[in-house]
Amino acid sequence: MGSQPDWYADGLEHIWLPYAQMKTEPSPLPVVATRGERIVLADGRELVDGVASWWSACHGYNHPAIRTALERQLQAMPHVMFGGLAHAPALTLASRLCALLGEGFERVFFSDSGSVAVEVAMKMAIQSWRNRGDFRRTRFAAFRGGYHGDTFATMSVCDPDEGMHALFKGALPAQLILDLPRDEPTAAAMEAELARHAGELAGIIVEPLVQGAGGMLFHEPCVLRRLRAAADRHGLALIFDEIFTGFGRTGTMFAMQQAGVTPDIVTLGKGLTGGTLPLAATVASGAVFEAFWSDDPGKALMHGPTYMANALACAAANASLDLFDREPRLEQARAIGEAMMAGLEPCRGLPGVTDVRVLGAIGVVQLDPVPDLGALRQRFIDRGVWIRPLGNVVYLTPPLTIGEADLALLTGAVVEVVGQGRLAAHPIPA
Repeated sequence: MGSQPDWYADGLEHIWLPYAQMKTEPSPLPVVATRGERIVLADGRELVDGVASWWSACHGYNHPAIRTALERQLQAMPHVMFGGLAHAPALTLASRLCALLGEGFERVFFSDSGSVAVEVAMKMAIQSWRNRGDFRRTRFAAFRGGYHGDTFATMSVCDPDEGMHALFKGALPAQLILDLPRDEPTAAAMEAELARHAGELAGIIVEPLVQGAGGMLFHEPCVLRRLRAAADRHGLALIFDEIFTGFGRTGTMFAMQQAGVTPDIVTLGKGLTGGTLPLAATVASGAVFEAFWSDDPGKALMHGPTYMANALACAAANASLDLFDREPRLEQARAIGEAMMAGLEPCRGLPGVTDVRVLGAIGVVQLDPVPDLGALRQRFIDRGVWIRPLGNVVYLTPPLTIGEADLALLTGAVVEVVGQGRLAAHPIPA
C-alpha cells in the first residue's frame, strides 16, 4: 500500500479489529475521508461503498442536513445523562418512532448499539413475566440462520451451529432454536416445539424478511404472520429485530410493514442516525410497558447505558427521519433493487454460483464452494469498490442515495470477480 500516515503505523500495533484473526488478517485500509457513496483512502484512492458501512449509511456519507443538525446540537448540548433529565432531541425522536411504527407502540428505550437494544428487548420480555409472578419463563424461541448481536445474551439467540458464535455453544443460555416456519411442515414442527416448551418461553425473536449476518437469507411475509399467530396462541412476546432491515433497506420503511403484522417489541439501530453516530432503540407496545407500571420500584426496568439517548445521536436521527420525509428514499431503494436484479443477473449460471436474489436494496450472489474471502475482498478493492463478502455470499447493500453509475460499478465488479472464479477455500458441507 506504499507509505502510510504516522497515525497508522503508530496505532495499528495497539488496535484489536472486529471479526478478525489478528495474526493472519490483512492490514485494514487507512481512511481519511468519506463523501457521498465514496470512501477516500490515505493514498488518494476512492472506493465506492457497496455495504454502506455495515448497512448504516442510508443517506450516504456527510449528508449536509445531518451535518448541520449535528453542528447545531453540538453548540447547545452534545450529551447529558438521561437519568432524571430529558431533552428535546430524545423526546421528539421517541414520539416520531412510535408514530412511524404505528398503532400499539408507545414506549422507546434508547441505547448505544444494536446488540444492547436486543438485550433490552429480551430483558423486557422476561421481566414482563416476572412482574406478573411467573418466574419459569426464561428462554426464547429463535431461528436457524439468525443473528442478533455479539453480546452474551444475544449470542444465545443466534444460530448456534452455523453462526459466528459456535465456539460459545455450551457457555450460553440454552434457547429453543427452530427452523423458520416457511411452509406447512416447518410451521407444524414449530408449533409442536412451542407447545412442548411454552411454559419455559418468554418470547419469540426473529429478523423480519431477511436474516442478515446469517447469510442474507430471505423469507416470505407469511412467515411473520405465522409467528404472530403462534405468539398469540401461546401468550409469548414477539420481538422483531429490525436493526438491519429498518429504515428502507427492504423497500419499505420497516420490513414488518410488508407482512401487515405488529410485534410486541421492535429493535432499531444502524440506519437510525443515517450512519453518523451510535444509537439504537427498543420500542415496546403499551401492553409490554403495562407490566412495568407499578408502585413497586422492584418492577422497574433496571437498565441505563451511560450514553443513553445521547443528544447528538438523537439530533442526527431526527435529521435522518426528516430526509425520509422529504426525499424519496423508499422509491430509491426499490429502484436500486430493480437495477441490482438486472446488474447481478449475469452471475446466474456462472460456475460456483448457487443463487442470485434481491429484496429491496439488498442484492445477494450465493456461492459454493465458500470463497477465499481475503482474496475476494482484494479483487474488489482493485476494481475501486468496497464489498465485504460474508461467508458464502457476496452481497450489496449500498447507500440508498447511490447514483446509477456507481451502482453499475458495484454490480459490474461483482459479475467480473465472481466470473473469474478460482477463489474457492472449501466446499459448503451438505
